[in-house]
Amino acid sequence: MARNPAVLITGASSGIGATYADRFARRGHDLVLVARDKERMEALAAGLRDETGIAIDILQADLTNPGDLAAVEKRLRDDRRIGVLVNNAGAALGGSFVAQAVEDVGRLVALNTTAVVRLASAVAPRFAEAGEGAIVNISSVVGLAPEFGMSVYGATKAFVTFLSQGLSLELGPKGVYVQAVLPAATRTEIWKRAGVDVNTLPVVMDVAELVDAALVGFDRREPITIPPLHDAGQWDTYQIARQAMLPGLRQERAAARYQPSV
Repeated sequence: MARNPAVLITGASSGIGATYADRFARRGHDLVLVARDKERMEALAAGLRDETGIAIDILQADLTNPGDLAAVEKRLRDDRRIGVLVNNAGAALGGSFVAQAVEDVGRLVALNTTAVVRLASAVAPRFAEAGEGAIVNISSVVGLAPEFGMSVYGATKAFVTFLSQGLSLELGPKGVYVQAVLPAATRTEIWKRAGVDVNTLPVVMDVAELVDAALVGFDRREPITIPPLHDAGQWDTYQIARQAMLPGLRQERAAARYQPSV
């Protein structure tokens, strides 16, 4: 693999994806940009080429479309220059669960979970064979907090975090780095598309600050990076408590509190 491997970024036309493109370009990585909006990707690519001199390819794709998704999978399998996958494409839904149309829920799940796992699956065998590579999955703190009230979105992001942790355990020993990034509310277009005025939110992080913090975690090879969490010990405590339950989860008998009364 090249010293600076190429980076494939989904959802690269704006927001977090476009900022990742900017940052990796300035680090000297060639890019493969994936999104639905070809015109915006071309404008982004033109500026980055002029400023950095890197090579940028554009793949117009709707990752909820099976044919488009398959084309991106093929690029990840076949292009050995690509050494970093940034699974960023995602969406949110406004309103309560009972008010959300089932078709919208289906598209959300397809984009936030199916596309993520399929693209990771397309590239992981090649990375594992090479003994190097990185997969960055953009998750969310909402996946840790059903109290935030975004039931389907949060469930998809819980999936992304769990997937990332599992892949880290499986692929880490093979030399493949897997990172889950868990933003809180970030100033991107995801809110407008979900019908939410971002200016009504009490606290919103700037997208540049989010990505720069995520890249600090990337450089440190953190498996989980939570930019808004100031007390890292809280995550450590959460992990210790979770892992302490593991022996109790493997039992042949139900716990005494669930035994039928005589």
